[in-house]
Amino acid sequence: MGNYIRFNQYLKEKYGGRIQKISIDAGFTCPNRDGFKGHGGCTFCNNASFSPYAMSKETVEDQIEKSIDFYKKRFKNIKGFIAYFQAFSNTYAPVNKLKEIYDRAMEYDEIIGMSIGTRPDVAPDEALDLIATYTAFKPEIWIEYGLQTANIKTLREINRGHGVSEFVDAVIRTKKRAGIKVCAHMIVGLPGDTFEDYVETAKLIAALGIDGIKIHPLHVVKHTVMEKQFYRGQIKTLSLEEYADIVAYLLDILPDNIIVHRLTGEATEDELISPDWCTSKRKMEVLNAIDEAIKRRQSIMTSSKL
Repeated sequence: MGNYIRFNQYLKEKYGGRIQKISIDAGFTCPNRDGFKGHGGCTFCNNASFSPYAMSKETVEDQIEKSIDFYKKRFKNIKGFIAYFQAFSNTYAPVNKLKEIYDRAMEYDEIIGMSIGTRPDVAPDEALDLIATYTAFKPEIWIEYGLQTANIKTLREINRGHGVSEFVDAVIRTKKRAGIKVCAHMIVGLPGDTFEDYVETAKLIAALGIDGIKIHPLHVVKHTVMEKQFYRGQIKTLSLEEYADIVAYLLDILPDNIIVHRLTGEATEDELISPDWCTSKRKMEVLNAIDEAIKRRQSIMTSSKL
């Protein structure tokens, strides 16, 4: 899978120009924080470091309108927007509350759909039925499920609060509803995981026929359990070269038609502890390193066939 399909490329070809995601914090929480499943969240999680609007006190409308105005000024050929419910678990509320929030975003003509970040253990059928209704008039409706790893022991160690079976179940139930696309998240470099675990996770995602994937490197940020573990020497992060080689291998496992939403992750320089290459300033360096790793892998594979 050398020439993988990038999400922005997929959107540009489908809609004839740039489609911009708008990150939204709609005030949700997480069952792994409020006591329903646990307290404190995942050991890697400082949500504010992953989402620019995390813990925002602005309304959904204010966030959308500010973002639309900003991106229209920045990109002259923009064709539309996707409302990205990113912070915390965005199906974790009563269905009437979900409908109220989703409706507020879907009212905008410029918004062509939404991407709903959530956990596989808080995706009840009633929520999926509601989300499916938006596919009748908005063409890009995605649910992003965080799996992170197919290693159940690692899931327990990072205080994830769900297992692999919940992920499989959520994907199967979601795929039964026409029009909803599924994106899976995996993290490379979690403590306890090995190369075999990365491969197994990618194979599981491939076997389930998932539409999209986000692959993130583990990066340690401030105000997390992992920060303490890192300084105690219990966690090591990957070098850029190691990460690029692993991603190149994983892309070969994934089907050619899967849409790659992300291949890296960033935190602000103030929040990031390690590795130092997980910043927005070095994003292109990471992507270029992955491209080079793909080329090396293709060259080796070609040579082996001669």
